[in-house]
This record gives sequence, structure tokens and C-alpha cells, in this order.
Amino acid sequence: QVQLVESGGGLVQAGGSLRLSCVASGRTFSSHRMGWFRQAPGKEREFVASITWRVGITEYADSVKGRFIISRDNAKNTAYLQMNSLKPEDTAVYFCARQPGVGLSYVDWGQGTQVTVSS
Repeated sequence: QVQLVESGGGLVQAGGSLRLSCVASGRTFSSHRMGWFRQAPGKEREFVASITWRVGITEYADSVKGRFIISRDNAKNTAYLQMNSLKPEDTAVYFCARQPGVGLSYVDWGQGTQVTVSS
């Protein structure tokens, strides 16, 4: 079992920046990809960004391209989400999860961290 813990959320004004962290721990850590997702009130959870652990290949939702940067530190078992030029519509609870292998579902969801962007 792998545990994921997110941190770094908070309240920021529009145009500001935040960096989220997702620390993985547990008996064994082996994943193909780490992903960030978000869920705004009254909306379904949506994909934000992902990164493969070995090579660092990234993917982004169109809504965050050019503003968010996902990265990882393999030695620290940590994935990051640098969020720049934040907009009120980025307000949501942000979750991280891992994809154990290619084509598999994301598992081991963290508890989430709240990001609130004021206008």
C-alpha cells in the first residue's frame, strides 16, 4: 500500500502562484505515472497534469497549459505542481494519485489540498 499526502494549498489572489507537493510513502513505491486532479464545488473531478516517474514525460489539461508545471523528485518520492498565473476558476481541492502501470487506473488517492483563488 502506498500513501500519498498533498500539501501546499492555500488562499491566493488572482495572478499569484502556489506550489503543491505530493509525498509518497509506504512499504513499496513503484509507479508508472503520478497525476494531479482537482474538484471544484458542484463539479466532477478533472485531470490537471501528470508525469511519468522514470522519464518525466508530462501531460497537461488544456486549461492549465502554459501556467502549471508538474515535476518530480524521485529521490524524495515527491511530485510537485507549480501553479502560476492562477485564476478564480482554478479554485478547487487538488488531489494526487498514482498510476501503477501503463493503462491502469489511478489509485491511492491523497486526501486533497484546498486551493482558493480570489478575484
